[in-house]
Amino acid sequence: METELHYSTLSTGLSVVVRHRPGAVVEHCGVAVNAGSRDEEPDRYGLAHFVEHTIFKGTARRRAWHILNRMERVGGELNAYTTKEETMLYSIFPAGNLARALDLISDLVAGSNFPAVEIDRERQVVCDEIDTYLDIPSEGIFDDFEELIFAGSSLAHPILGSRESVGRLDTEVCRSYLERFYTPGEMVLFYSGPERPDRFLSMAERYFSVLVRTDSPRMRKSPPAVERFSETRRIGTHQAHTVLGARVPGMDDDKRYAMSLLTNILGGPGMNSLLNVALRERRGLVYTIDASTSLMTDAGLFTVYFGCDEEDVERCCRLVEGVIGPLRETCVSERKLSEAKRQYMGQLTVASTQTEQSTLSMARSTLYRGCAMTTSEVMESIRSVTAEDLRECASRLSLSRLTLL
Repeated sequence: METELHYSTLSTGLSVVVRHRPGAVVEHCGVAVNAGSRDEEPDRYGLAHFVEHTIFKGTARRRAWHILNRMERVGGELNAYTTKEETMLYSIFPAGNLARALDLISDLVAGSNFPAVEIDRERQVVCDEIDTYLDIPSEGIFDDFEELIFAGSSLAHPILGSRESVGRLDTEVCRSYLERFYTPGEMVLFYSGPERPDRFLSMAERYFSVLVRTDSPRMRKSPPAVERFSETRRIGTHQAHTVLGARVPGMDDDKRYAMSLLTNILGGPGMNSLLNVALRERRGLVYTIDASTSLMTDAGLFTVYFGCDEEDVERCCRLVEGVIGPLRETCVSERKLSEAKRQYMGQLTVASTQTEQSTLSMARSTLYRGCAMTTSEVMESIRSVTAEDLRECASRLSLSRLTLL
């Protein structure tokens, strides 16, 4: 049975979305913030992610140790992550601890003071994270690829920033960022659990009344077009890593569900995905190959990643093109389309039982669209995808390439 979503707005202007799940023994509560790495100044790359780390390091009411233990002591967790466009700060906890979570989260977003001693300590942690990320070519290659595909825009730089840029961040810079971007009109408070929506709103009003900042307009510019590229860089890896990718329209595109279905057909989690069958199962050229599509407000990115022996890179690239090429030219049969939809909808049904991810998806959709689609609405959108929709999406995939050797 599908749970109902409830929407409201607090007196401060903070939007609220609630998924009421009667009888649930675990609750999810947090804030989605319309601010990410693309909102940073050039000399402060990594700031959004750094604030996400250091927002836990102290408020006017709590020290870092108290923040760390507040939800842990009841068996809960306090989590956060940063993307190009948003920051999520949330807690997962046993039912019955909602007031504790609301009190803590409101204190963090309204009163974090970024103590200098904690800033210095966390700066080293983040720099170590940057070094670790750079040491894993299969992950770092995506940052390198995005620097090329989004060149000339604020989407091009890595979310983590660099050691140099992070080294310039201090208490005042973090406080200014919080004041500018963590504002009621640019945030969504979200909740999923057994508490009645009216009761949740009453509690939220009490705890978040302290958040009274003035909204600032976002100064985002759509990334300019770039020429198709093919680049190879030698970094001394034992395995060759390749990303093939193309820019696609953003999250408001009317073909977004067709693009998601196409991505799943090509390189989704199923072992029967076309690329996995062509490169791994039939020929044993790669250990793993996958495709993904990430959609932002004004731009999207489709990518295919694989790792293989250096001598097999060109062959693998030709095989990828050999799989995608026919989809650009000819519509798939109705039988294959029906099978692909059935598989994808089944995967989404399984994924919908993962309450953490479904709650975060609900929050993100509400942040950008003002509401979240129900599972049945998503399924209907997938059912409505036509073979021509798939062909049109495939025709957009003029792939650029980056290989690390």
